[in-house]
Amino acid sequence: MAEIDAKIKNYRTAPFDARFPNTNQTRNCFQNYLDFHRCSKALSAKGQDVSPCDWYQRVYKSLCPLSWVSKWDDQIEAGSFPGKI
Repeated sequence: MAEIDAKIKNYRTAPFDARFPNTNQTRNCFQNYLDFHRCSKALSAKGQDVSPCDWYQRVYKSLCPLSWVSKWDDQIEAGSFPGKI
């Protein structure tokens, strides 16, 4: 776990993801946003620490425009988010 924490602290930008090889990283942004919320929901339901989910949050925050993230957060609160979380 110490290795993961060290990698997260040294994190600068989103690393290459082979699932998204193209220049357009919109899908990568959205997928990491979904993965963060799924991860935090699953771990909090089990009563575990959600710190491993920080990786997804850091990646989507480096890839996604802030306006998208705030819009998605508002949609989650309103119950109208299109993704499956």
